[in-house]
Amino acid sequence: MTMNTAPTARAGRREWTALGVLMLPLLLVSMDVSVLYFAIPAISADLEPSSAQQLWIFDIYGFVLAGLLMTMGSLGDRIGRRRLLLFGAAAFGGASLVAAYADSAVTLIAARAVLGIGGATLMPSTMALVRTMFTDPGQRTKAIGVWSGVMTAGIALGSVMSGVLVEHFWWGSVFLVNLPAMVLLLLLGPVLLPESRNPAPGRFDWVSVPLSMAAVLPVIYGLKEIAANGWNIGHVVSVTVGLLFATLFVHRQRTAASPLIPPALFRIPGFGPAVVLNLVSAFGMMGSAYFTTQYLQSVLDKSALEAALWSLLPSLPIGAAAPVAAGLVQRGVARAHVVAGGFAIAASGYLLLALTDAHDMWLLLAACAVLACGIVAVMSQLTDLALSAAPVEQAGTASSLMETGTEFGGALSMAALGSIGAAVYRADLPDGTPESARETLGGALAVAEGMPGRTGEALASAAREAFTAGMQAAAVAGAVLLFAAAVLGAMTLRRIRVREEHEEALSPSGV
Repeated sequence: MTMNTAPTARAGRREWTALGVLMLPLLLVSMDVSVLYFAIPAISADLEPSSAQQLWIFDIYGFVLAGLLMTMGSLGDRIGRRRLLLFGAAAFGGASLVAAYADSAVTLIAARAVLGIGGATLMPSTMALVRTMFTDPGQRTKAIGVWSGVMTAGIALGSVMSGVLVEHFWWGSVFLVNLPAMVLLLLLGPVLLPESRNPAPGRFDWVSVPLSMAAVLPVIYGLKEIAANGWNIGHVVSVTVGLLFATLFVHRQRTAASPLIPPALFRIPGFGPAVVLNLVSAFGMMGSAYFTTQYLQSVLDKSALEAALWSLLPSLPIGAAAPVAAGLVQRGVARAHVVAGGFAIAASGYLLLALTDAHDMWLLLAACAVLACGIVAVMSQLTDLALSAAPVEQAGTASSLMETGTEFGGALSMAALGSIGAAVYRADLPDGTPESARETLGGALAVAEGMPGRTGEALASAAREAFTAGMQAAAVAGAVLLFAAAVLGAMTLRRIRVREEHEEALSPSGV
């Protein structure tokens, strides 16, 4: 790797303005993960999709996004990150327009798939461009902190915005909000954003594209189905098939002359641990969301919109988490200690969640705030570490690996922690509970509504208590995992010095 210890140019007003422009599409791409939460009932009434079509309307975006991240990250390194970003913005904007005025479920599914393609180009491209625009280590750390905060905020805001828009407009409005930001990016991007690419990328390995999708999609699909519907042979086979293709994909990367994911990336000190620890942090974040959203609606009996609004409250302190972590690193605190501390704080949030009973919303919200602050601090530092460690000409590939790890971590957490919660839920229900009530809390509440008087109230109360017990057990498991991640982070990152990693990552080529 080329060493370059010459002073780096500091970003000025142009670069920070460009960062602001980049954050708009990033916000919308992350919002599209959750923007259909409240729009689905209106869509169902209007388009009358089958049950399978309704599932695909909701899930196709995330599946396509996850499956194409590695491909698009590598493609951006080859053809230019700005060029790919602008292509993605055009595709995302056009698909949003088609989705808003879709007259059939098939059209909406197709539009959501194209939105996933656009999102897969936008996410790694924005992160890679941040890496190339901010060459000063301190400024880059701040910029990546902003990137991480916007990504987290987008997921939280998506469901709330969909609720507000559907309440006052028609369901297509949740897609039309994407258009102004994409138009702005298409207009200002060519002026403000620098083009950057790998000057010697080699031939694009087309064989790796289907292999990567065959590795990612079956695993994520199987894990999500296990979380939603429990364990069965079909879901296990799906995960197994994905892992087999993952083995073939890894073999291809190790033997191809110009691989999609260069194995040398993982030999760079700090890069491999950053990817793995980032996956664990996504596990921690999504695992809590799986329970807290249900708790607010089904245990505390909040409406969907009320639950979404209350869930925004823990997001308020998150904005300070990444800047505080960055400030500590810039003041000389070892990155290993900051990452370990962030994981320990997040684990403490899980412990607070484990203390939450069936009537304590404020403790739950406090637990979510502590957990999210710790995770955002960790993710911002790990992203900065991965992008600083990777050669600048491979920034897109490095970004896509981090994002793919985030997708895997989220799916794995819902399957693992969801299974723990479901097992405790079923075990805690009293003998004689109808079988349909043993599957989910929602099912139990539906059964309780059809029962007379105190019998129904007793079942509903028992189901809420059992769900809370399941959430507490999953929270304990999450806390144990995150405390272990704190130890792992302290051990694997302890020899990586901030100054050295930045100096080694700097390269005069590719920008």
